[in-house]
Amino acid sequence: MNGIKNNDERDYFTPIKLKEKLGYGLGDLGFNFYWANISAFLLIFYTDVFGISAAAAGTMMLVTRIVDAFTDPIMGAIADRTKTRFGKFRPYLLWGGLPMAGAAVLTYTTPDLGDGGKLIWAYGTYTLMMLIYTIISVPYSALSGVITARSQDRTELISFRFIAAFTGTTLVNFFTLDLVEILGNGDETLGWQYTMGLYGILAAILFGIVFATTKERITPPVQQKTKAINDLKDLLKNRPWMVLFALALIIMITITMRAGASIYYIKYYVGKPDLIKYFLTAYGLALAAGASITPILTKFIDKKYLMIWLMSTTGVLSILFFFVPKDSIWLMFLIHILIGLTLGPKSPLVFSMYADTADYTEWKTGRRATAMTFSAAIFSQKLGGALASFGIGAVLATMGYVANEAQTDATQTGILITISIAPGAVALLAAFIMRYYTLDNNTLEKIQTELKEKKAIQQ
Repeated sequence: MNGIKNNDERDYFTPIKLKEKLGYGLGDLGFNFYWANISAFLLIFYTDVFGISAAAAGTMMLVTRIVDAFTDPIMGAIADRTKTRFGKFRPYLLWGGLPMAGAAVLTYTTPDLGDGGKLIWAYGTYTLMMLIYTIISVPYSALSGVITARSQDRTELISFRFIAAFTGTTLVNFFTLDLVEILGNGDETLGWQYTMGLYGILAAILFGIVFATTKERITPPVQQKTKAINDLKDLLKNRPWMVLFALALIIMITITMRAGASIYYIKYYVGKPDLIKYFLTAYGLALAAGASITPILTKFIDKKYLMIWLMSTTGVLSILFFFVPKDSIWLMFLIHILIGLTLGPKSPLVFSMYADTADYTEWKTGRRATAMTFSAAIFSQKLGGALASFGIGAVLATMGYVANEAQTDATQTGILITISIAPGAVALLAAFIMRYYTLDNNTLEKIQTELKEKKAIQQ
């Protein structure tokens, strides 16, 4: 790739090819070798393998996300101001792949230390892993906002991303525990190290493919010279972005709470640990299917109203899940799959709308900070995931959870609530908040037309 040329802005409304959509999408397959593990397995790894309490693990995951409150916007500011012959965002996908793999192996390493030493190790390694994750993921997300300005193409591009993401989730959910067993030859601590090493190498290769197949077309106005603090101020004045920030945090609580509680639910509430990988895999396939139909849905339904309908349905189904008897396996799987289908379009929708809010900021202020727009959004997702993990850990600790033992009725009830009532209520809250989003299709078309005219004048 030759990087950004002066005439790239002339084709930023040109339809992008399937090769570029596929290439960009593969990046999130790589990211979900990490994220799916964090969502589904990290908490139970810490409690059942690493050997720290549920409360300590949940608190640690929350504290490290608070660190991300600073690193995400900082990385956004750095990426927006990066200048290389390969563009602003793509180079980070090459630079960060292997360091990320190393940090993941360390995070899933169980050192021979006492309780205090293990906790220090967990804080240090998990913080390092999430820091490197930020260095790669913020530019990757921002890249979707500069490949094309066509709203429908953005939705399709990001749909490919999340089809790949949920495919990664499905692969991780289905194969991880078997890989831990096979690669570790029965030694779980060693198995987790080798498994994360394998995932890390595969992810680094996929990041390289993203670099090689994508192109950055949209650049900030040529006269733009702003400080990072001004980028943040622009975001805080951007009402559609503020709505999405709250929405992403809330929805990620729903997703992570259900994912993180699923293993505890099947292992301890249903009492059939052999069903874990099938339960998680069915959910992952449903998420991917939901993401795949998003471009079709957005051709007929405005993004705002589609999101309200999806989150309302997710909330109702999640609450219904509470009433499923533990021996009704088929009903359990059916509702679980339906929830995945309704949650699947959420991610491509939200991230395509983030790109739209970057256009809105440029239209209102004459300034563009794509990476900052996405970085603060990614922070809201990370915080939502951490709050969910903290909530699960707190509930388990309060209800008297003991790892690898038969659980009391109170503990089982707590597990059931964390996979049903709690995420259901949060999903309904997300549907309510979405009412305040103002960038409907007509408004967005007007904004993008005026931006195109300004670009033509500048050239």
